[in-house]
Amino acid sequence: MQTIHRLTLEDALVLLRAAEEEANRIGVKETICIADEGAHPIALHRMTGARLTGVEIAIAKAFTAAGHQRATHLFNEPPSGPALPGNEAFGIQHMHPGRFAVFVGGFPIVYRGQVVGAVGVSGGNGEQDKAVGAAALAAFERLVADVVTV
Repeated sequence: MQTIHRLTLEDALVLLRAAEEEANRIGVKETICIADEGAHPIALHRMTGARLTGVEIAIAKAFTAAGHQRATHLFNEPPSGPALPGNEAFGIQHMHPGRFAVFVGGFPIVYRGQVVGAVGVSGGNGEQDKAVGAAALAAFERLVADVVTV
């Protein structure tokens, strides 16, 4: 038997708020998606003024991070990023057309060694998307630090 930990909508909203606060602090309009462990969106928020295309991109980043259990930027990080030309997973993004993102902005959410979901962020440059994603992950760490284990 395996115990499955699952994000709730209430958890996702805490992460969204933290991500939006960071986006506002650094002055970027982002779209933020929080997905469950099956890579399905739980919550999606497009900030006022954020690009329309960010919705599908944020969802794809969350899908990839949850489904493949790794941050999306790691696919293309030199020298051994698996999706780089000549490496073992070159072209992997074509396996799930329009759903698999191999660029910065998708981050798995890990609890007790288990991927329980992901955050996908779209709208800024790579560093901005990383900062907003990091704010969501930090909010998750604070959230689970308050959880009492029986």
